[in-house]
Amino acid sequence: MAEGHTQNTSSGQSLLYLTDEQLRQGIEAMFFAYRGFTADPDRILEGLSYGRAHHRAIHFIHCAPGTTVNNLLAILGVTKQSLNRVLRTLIEDGLVTSHVGRSDKRERHLTLTEAGEALEQQLSDAQRARMRDAYRKAGPDAVAGFKTVLEAMMDDDMKRAYHALRDGR
Repeated sequence: MAEGHTQNTSSGQSLLYLTDEQLRQGIEAMFFAYRGFTADPDRILEGLSYGRAHHRAIHFIHCAPGTTVNNLLAILGVTKQSLNRVLRTLIEDGLVTSHVGRSDKRERHLTLTEAGEALEQQLSDAQRARMRDAYRKAGPDAVAGFKTVLEAMMDDDMKRAYHALRDGR
């Protein structure tokens, strides 16, 4: 296919978002999808006086039990001060434990407690249900294409962190 040309679907929509209007629509769809994706966890977190920063920390500590604070900082891309506020709350509330590193005493390793795992499960169940429903409606080709688009939007550092996290499971 020549550069600048796109394949058309049966609905007449271009498969590639190339025009400014199509890109704008894609951006808007991403914003609204994100709102939907975070809506259920937000409701759960609101009742606990937590926010999305708490959710992200819980999620990635669950994905990589024993992860260090520095690793979590790199994954989340937040300031140390911001993460420390979130971790302090999660530790005080009994959802996360912090252990001094064995080889490097300056490191703090983070794990979820049983209560933290239960909250993570509740938050993830809500998001998995939404993703499962969307994936079923879209079909396997769309799911594969969606994953490809998401990975293509990641900066190289983010992509490496994503693959390292995924491969570490």
